[in-house]
Amino acid sequence: MAIAELDDTAAAELGPLLRDTARVVETLCRPEQTYVCMWSHGRDARKHLHIAVQPVTAEVRARYGGLRSEQLQARMLADGDEPDIREVEQFCERARELFRAITDSSAAHRS
Repeated sequence: MAIAELDDTAAAELGPLLRDTARVVETLCRPEQTYVCMWSHGRDARKHLHIAVQPVTAEVRARYGGLRSEQLQARMLADGDEPDIREVEQFCERARELFRAITDSSAAHRS
């Protein structure tokens, strides 16, 4: 799967979804930057699509020697840098609440 293979409906939904996801990440994490990246890969050919919305703070960059962009992401993956599961669960709950608020607000504006 690749972005170029999305049908019209999926393509129309992707932009607002990425925007809203970045808004949630920025609200919860207050990063200096938010990376939005896409990888489409399988072993020898495209198989599935990954879209990452990643908050990047000065603290994270400092922890990785000032690396940025794909070098930062590659090092984080190689190091197995993963947050505590309880932190992930708390983030997800707060993110769900913000997504609900965004959805409710969007529905109210369409009415």
